[in-house]
Amino acid sequence: MEQRLLAYGWFLQGTTSLDSLFDGAEVVRGRAARRRADLTGVLAWGRKPSARRAEAFAARRGLRVLRAEDGFLRSYGTGDLFPPLAVTVDEEGIYYDSTAPSALESLLNSDADVLAGLHEDVARAKALILSHQLSKYNHAPAFDPASLREGDVQRVLVIDQTAGDLAVSCGGAGPESFAQMLQAALDENPGATVYVKTHPEVTSGRKAGYLTGVRDDERVVVLRGFTNPLSLIAHMDRVYAVTSTMGFEALLAGKPVTCFGMPWYGGWGATDDRQVCARRTRRRSVDEIFAAAYFHYSRYVDPDTGGRGTIFDVIRWLVRQCELQARNQGRSIWVGMQRWKFSYVREMLSLHEGRAHLVANAAAAERLQPTAADRLCVWGAEVPDALRELAARTGCRLLRAEDGFLRSVGLGSNVVPPLSAVLDEQGLYFDPGRQSALESVLRDVSFDEAELEEARSVRKLIVEHGLSKYNVARRQTAQWPVRGRRVVLVPGQVENDASIRLGCAGISSNAELLATVREACPDAFIVYKPHPEVLSGRRKGAVDEALLARCADFVEKELSVVSCIEACDELHTLTSLAGFDALLRERRVVTYGMPFYAGWGLTEDRGPHRQASARRGVRRLSLDELVAGVLLRYPIYWDARFRGYASCRGTIHRLVAQREDLGRGGELGLLSVGWAARVGRRLRLLLDSWRTL
Repeated sequence: MEQRLLAYGWFLQGTTSLDSLFDGAEVVRGRAARRRADLTGVLAWGRKPSARRAEAFAARRGLRVLRAEDGFLRSYGTGDLFPPLAVTVDEEGIYYDSTAPSALESLLNSDADVLAGLHEDVARAKALILSHQLSKYNHAPAFDPASLREGDVQRVLVIDQTAGDLAVSCGGAGPESFAQMLQAALDENPGATVYVKTHPEVTSGRKAGYLTGVRDDERVVVLRGFTNPLSLIAHMDRVYAVTSTMGFEALLAGKPVTCFGMPWYGGWGATDDRQVCARRTRRRSVDEIFAAAYFHYSRYVDPDTGGRGTIFDVIRWLVRQCELQARNQGRSIWVGMQRWKFSYVREMLSLHEGRAHLVANAAAAERLQPTAADRLCVWGAEVPDALRELAARTGCRLLRAEDGFLRSVGLGSNVVPPLSAVLDEQGLYFDPGRQSALESVLRDVSFDEAELEEARSVRKLIVEHGLSKYNVARRQTAQWPVRGRRVVLVPGQVENDASIRLGCAGISSNAELLATVREACPDAFIVYKPHPEVLSGRRKGAVDEALLARCADFVEKELSVVSCIEACDELHTLTSLAGFDALLRERRVVTYGMPFYAGWGLTEDRGPHRQASARRGVRRLSLDELVAGVLLRYPIYWDARFRGYASCRGTIHRLVAQREDLGRGGELGLLSVGWAARVGRRLRLLLDSWRTL
């Protein structure tokens, strides 16, 4: 029988990213869905008031109730900004409610070998969580040891919680439990300094805590700062908790834990319990509790695909967020960028709100009093002298930004937001006049076998799905009258594009390129593909009809560049990204300028750009190494669904899914044409930027 669950409550109404986690059941939403006769269950959120209403609704209809709650590795930041990547689903109760059985408790109380087949995975997951200090939320900075008192003989951590936390009352505890816990910590550890950790929401002023009134004295230090839990636990010798899951994280870190409530990890013999739960009769190790809670009981989203995933998919995602955010601790001050464009790139700059600023010029940037921790950013390769001077004087990093190589489904000029971008502190990939961060990676980095295997896999997916930068045109088979001749593709470019202005030291026009290729390949079947924006008349680069007739056997105005590449034997270009697309498809590529993929031994280079050739000529790359540098190391990828930094593979899945969705709806073609649609998208972005900046 097909399962159909009604999502009850405002939170579940908007959390569509979880739908893949309910074992194939269809999740339906909205008041109209409550009248459906084919419902098989109701999905409620924990023990919140909405869950009680869900229970009453289910009782009236004779439906089962499933309770969902945040998982133990939930997201990078808090739930008001970041959707969950892990949830628990329970048909018996909910894990933090010790007053009644839950599926987690029943599993741990059973004879089941919860570690069967999982020993290696459990050890690996624990090691990753501890080494990367992962928790439910992962946006807090590492604990500053300067907050510790010098000369401590022993350090004991006492964990406060927010007043009214359901985990406290459902864990058989109350306000008195926290006072008793603090006193016990002092009495039982007479030589220790007791550190009281307040809850982050108490620190922010949003909520009260049970130990809010505690003050520092000769034995007590109150830690009110926002900090990563495991980084704090690492400095402690013993931990006291009421029901906080931070107590279990202390168990994972090998610390002795005393519980004054009955948390989900209490009562199994792994903790020193000051309460008893008569139902919990088994003795379980920390590894068994971890396996039951994090492997059997929790369900995970794979952020790369949006489908069902594993704990390792979420760990990989969280580690990526932490690593990339660590590079961006200060503010990002964008200078001279159009407001509508800034509205769709600002999220890429920081996972923390309020750290991206838009200003008109260097003078306005200076009024923000930038420091060495901040970044000054411009779009494109040109940096005003005043901005260079400001960066030098303040120690700010100076970044140049551009679209990534797998950008979107739709053109940037048609106001389609990007899924990838590059942020370069050295130069930009299309400017061979100076070294870029991409060039540094390709010249200096040694790629390991795992990264090269990922590059091979990514290249295979790109070729299989016919992807390129914009992904608007449909793939079709070329019907050129070749008659057995060698096919040479010449892609046209926008002639005042920065990649030509900066990357061409010899010929620099489409007409010159076409004439040069005809002279070099007199017997070939030459296909010229004009650039779409030149063809529309919006940009410079048109070729005289007489020259076209003399030098090109066919002018392709309809097929996508990917379809053209798939039908050609070789490609000749100034600096077009189509040359990189051709390399991915193992076509011969001849360059007449100095694009980023030239000079590494994979192309035949006829451009006279000696400076870049000398820098790059010190290393010969394999195709897998080029792909690893260009697509895995250099860009950042963004997934707005999960509000985080995606992988290249995840972005490929996203592009394919978007293109298929738009194709089914008949909207794909609308992304490349239509003045009104383009203006409408720009206005929506502009309005959004005014609301949120």
